Amino acid sequence: MKYALTLVLISLALSSFAEGGRHLLYVATPGIRNDLAWGGSGVIVFDMDDGHKFVKRIPFAVPDDKGAPRNVKGICANAGTKHLYISTTHTLTCLDLLTGKKLWEKTPEGGCDRMSMTADGKEIYQPSFEKDFWNVLNAETGGIIKRIDTPGAGAHNTVVDASGATAYLAGLRSPVLRVVDAAKREIVKETGPFSSAIRPFTVNGKGTLCFVNVNGLLGFEVGDLVTKQKLHRVEVQGFGLGPPKRHGCPSHGVGLTPDEREVWVCDAFNKRMHWFDATVMPPKQRGSIECRDDPGWITFSIDGKLAYPSSGEVVEVATHRVIATLEDEQGRHVASEKLLEIDFEDGQPVRAGDQFGIGRVR
Repeated sequence: MKYALTLVLISLALSSFAEGGRHLLYVATPGIRNDLAWGGSGVIVFDMDDGHKFVKRIPFAVPDDKGAPRNVKGICANAGTKHLYISTTHTLTCLDLLTGKKLWEKTPEGGCDRMSMTADGKEIYQPSFEKDFWNVLNAETGGIIKRIDTPGAGAHNTVVDASGATAYLAGLRSPVLRVVDAAKREIVKETGPFSSAIRPFTVNGKGTLCFVNVNGLLGFEVGDLVTKQKLHRVEVQGFGLGPPKRHGCPSHGVGLTPDEREVWVCDAFNKRMHWFDATVMPPKQRGSIECRDDPGWITFSIDGKLAYPSSGEVVEVATHRVIATLEDEQGRHVASEKLLEIDFEDGQPVRAGDQFGIGRVR
């Protein structure tokens, strides 16, 4: 009963919000490595209320030594501060959400990978580029507040939960998920080990479960964040393994719908998104969605009604049906692993989504 009531309240609140305002999808490119074929470079904005039509392109590029745009590694935003943040392999850039102008650009020690920020918009957990530490940054200035060392990890993916109280750190070379108390900025526990190094992952809203991709697995593993143990290994059934185009692992991308009723996982070789019933443990495979390219990421709209595989489809969660695709002002297919929703009222940002498909039931 308590779980059902929580879902009803979340649904009512989100439905009420959806009745007004403007809902925009911000897509950072090149967001699949440095491949400019999928929308060129910049931040491409789409109107979620009008069939995901192209709205504008915010110029953004950090050139490499040859003058080509570096690939985007992560994106996050805060409506209260009106700031949009984009990381590349070398830089973290802060843009003004209203004007699109660059406010500052920093080159933190060790480079940058996929970051995440606290709910209050004050701090960013910025992984170095596959090295052995994370930098905790002041989101207003980009200055380093603290360094968190993780020997041997290969810093990579970072999730701050919906409450902003806990940060989760995963490295390319580590089978354990490190858990940080955001108030203390200290690692307080580790969950795992999982069967191999952790790739993309997500967590539920209560901070009790994590769902992780690992090398060599078409599917995901489930960990208990309280007991710190691996609980389940969930393999996708009915589909064969083959060489992935990118990332070197069969499943690179896993996400929870905001209501936590489903978990979605990427299948690179078969160009599919598989979805599972997460109301039972271990989650049960229920269906698949064909994509136009190898998906390597998954996130959701704030209200949980839409899913966004990185291959550029817009999927209606209720029917698991593709209802649109992302195309830029030149008609090119847009695809990116770095995108999020930002909502506006009276021209002002009022709510920002997340690049990660994190659970929001608390």
